[in-house]
Amino acid sequence: MLRRIGILAVAALATACLTGAPPATADEGPEQVPNGTFDTTTDPWWHTENLNFELSDGRLCSDVPAGTTNPWDAIIGVNDIPLVKDETYAFSFFATANPGKVARAYVQLPVDPYTQYVSAAPELSVSGNTYSYTFTSPVDLPNAQVVFQLGGSATAWRFCMDNVSLKGGAPPEVYTPDTGPRVRVNQVAYLPKGPKNATVVTDATEALPWQLKNSAGTVVAHGTTTPRGVDASSTQNVHSIDFGAYTKAGTGYTLTADGETSRPFDIKPDAYAGLKLDALKFYYTQRSGIAIDDALRPGYGRPAGHAGVAPNQGDTNVPCQPGVCDYSLDVSGGWYDAGDHGKYVVNGGISVAQLMSEFERTKNAATAKPIGSLNIPESGDDVPDVLDEARWEQEFLLKMQRSDGMVHHKIHDENWTGLPLLPHLDSQKRELHPVSTAATLNLAATAAQAARIFAPYDAGFAAKNLAAAKKAWTAAKAHPDLLASPSDGVGGGTYDDANVSDEFYWAAAELYITTGDKEYKDFVLASPHHTADIWKTGAMDWGNVAALGRLDLATVPNALPGRDEVRASVVAGADKYLAALKAHPYGLPYATTSYDWGSNSIVVNNLVVIATAYDLTGDVKYRDGVLEGIDYIFGRNALNQSYVTGYGEVASKNQHTRWYAHSLDTSLPNPPRGTLAGGPNSAIQDPVAQAKLKGCVAQFCYIDDIGSWATNELTINWNSPLSWISAFVADQGDGAVKAPGGCKVTYTTHGSWPTGFTTQITLKNTGTKAIDGWSLKWSFLGGQKIDIGWNAKFSQQAATVTAGNESYNKTIRPGQSITFGFNGQGAPGANPAPDLFTLNGAACA
Repeated sequence: MLRRIGILAVAALATACLTGAPPATADEGPEQVPNGTFDTTTDPWWHTENLNFELSDGRLCSDVPAGTTNPWDAIIGVNDIPLVKDETYAFSFFATANPGKVARAYVQLPVDPYTQYVSAAPELSVSGNTYSYTFTSPVDLPNAQVVFQLGGSATAWRFCMDNVSLKGGAPPEVYTPDTGPRVRVNQVAYLPKGPKNATVVTDATEALPWQLKNSAGTVVAHGTTTPRGVDASSTQNVHSIDFGAYTKAGTGYTLTADGETSRPFDIKPDAYAGLKLDALKFYYTQRSGIAIDDALRPGYGRPAGHAGVAPNQGDTNVPCQPGVCDYSLDVSGGWYDAGDHGKYVVNGGISVAQLMSEFERTKNAATAKPIGSLNIPESGDDVPDVLDEARWEQEFLLKMQRSDGMVHHKIHDENWTGLPLLPHLDSQKRELHPVSTAATLNLAATAAQAARIFAPYDAGFAAKNLAAAKKAWTAAKAHPDLLASPSDGVGGGTYDDANVSDEFYWAAAELYITTGDKEYKDFVLASPHHTADIWKTGAMDWGNVAALGRLDLATVPNALPGRDEVRASVVAGADKYLAALKAHPYGLPYATTSYDWGSNSIVVNNLVVIATAYDLTGDVKYRDGVLEGIDYIFGRNALNQSYVTGYGEVASKNQHTRWYAHSLDTSLPNPPRGTLAGGPNSAIQDPVAQAKLKGCVAQFCYIDDIGSWATNELTINWNSPLSWISAFVADQGDGAVKAPGGCKVTYTTHGSWPTGFTTQITLKNTGTKAIDGWSLKWSFLGGQKIDIGWNAKFSQQAATVTAGNESYNKTIRPGQSITFGFNGQGAPGANPAPDLFTLNGAACA
């Protein structure tokens, strides 16, 4: 995945707070900082106009004024510092702050893009400390800068420094991650009646004894490990532990093997109910154009960003890049994509699609349960909160469409911004970037999906989306090769995609499901993606979206010819990922030793495919595959850490972002609970990762540092599959598998006309016991409604219908059937027979 590069947060290196100067080495180089001791003068140091210089007790001091906004609003610096490529330097200084403050210290390029080779945020005290940093220069540079950024405080304070030093010849820093105990478990929880697996890192080649202990330290289960040999993704010799036979719920369990005891974990039902909501709550705090209410998200409240007011005038009237267009658009709202303030249609497309699919699963999957309240401003209306949140992004995507149907690819700042920077303080000019076929097809797909999903709640919004989807489809067919430029990467990521045939397939699939029109059906059936093996190492991402179409064709009711083959292909994909999971000593469905950008999202998206196979087949091996696969995300990995903020004893918390930047500014929060970190990335493109992870092996190519945008970014399209799969896992309860009901439903639409249709339903008891009182539930595809019914009592909430028995047909004996029917009010689009019927809470055949 190609991502943007944040120029002011590219090299946050390890810091050690010392009581004195760092020890000299025998071969240290000459001092590179002129007059770092300030014995008699401050020359050649400089400062911004709002600061002053004063020598006090041999230190350089300055009074920093109150009311500055950004760190760079008050700077002290010195120029012309020579750096030699591949030389390792020791950078140190003594500093005080009264009262205590967080400052920023950089060794950097002196001109745009101000690439930083050291990026530090020391917490300064009144008494003072010496701070030391080591870095290896990636460039030859005769004129680097050393700068201290001191702005951003609402109150005045006094800064003093001394003994500023930069010398070559330092020993290279060796980064060794703290991986904790060698027994690796899911640090969150296992379901009582689900699978339970762990991994032990050991030199032993023969089986080892293991013990499971409860919170009191009592051994409650034991067994022997299974040697797995050397795991290529970590180069560790490992054993597996299977303790799935133990089913008693409890907290504070530990596993002991080979003299090591794991981090604690729980065994409990509904262990992921909180994450099911937290992974979705992430999106509210990513919203653009609206103030985030601290009462709804304590600690995360902030003014509206890019809302049409100073300093940047926001997104309500955004012009194009020079030479691209002669108009401006209101593209306010939507979600900020990731760690910056950009908004990208192709990222938003897959993200909002997966949120809508998570909701659509509640209509079509036997184990799915309602999603619940997200505590957002719209909570309490008649629309499920997950759809209210999805609508916030979908409204933005609609605004990115111009009058001819084509859609602008992205909107972001003219230039890169630094960290930390709250959205409302961003002073950069905002620009629309050219339209693209990929963006246009993303809108066609998501708007078609929104048209059917929102129809029962807001017919006008559904119609608006359907019109936009059809218009986008027509425009994309007329302009099939308008591709985003791979060089358009200043101020935001490029998101270029040289092959948009998969976007055409996805859009056609969604349009066909929603409308049933022949044009889209024919396109789907003719597309090479329809029958191709699309289940590669990763099932889907923003640039590979054929799987989104395939999954919806398999799971959302439609009348596509050969739909059984579509479903079989999804199961085949799940089998491929399940085989990879079973072969992997850490139990993840990711068959590679070269990890990609956003590898965690790839793992979770592959689990979505496996989970979908369970929804389609009911075969418990797929359910268990998902429950085992999530263990990797929550701690059963080489680094022995959870990648989801707030979940697990040791979890990511310093993801790359401009406003969840606690490690740079203690007044700001860490990312909210339920935020997925990008994960190991073998390419380690950012300087932090390059400095600390050089030569890393797959699973070890990760660092929880805000400066590591290549391994530790957060994004809307990484949290969307986390949200989907968290809901799936939460919906499994304690892990017990519920048997299908003893019933069969025949649903026949006998006739339809422009405004309605008539349907007959036969319900047969295929079990061995009489059904004494029945309630049959199903959902329409879109905005269809029950009008007049017979032989049953009908009620309807949005698209979901419940039919209950009358007094005279309450009992259905084994082998017997009852028949009832209704006239329905039609709605625009297709009206296929539902796939899922539940009788008294259990799925029918």
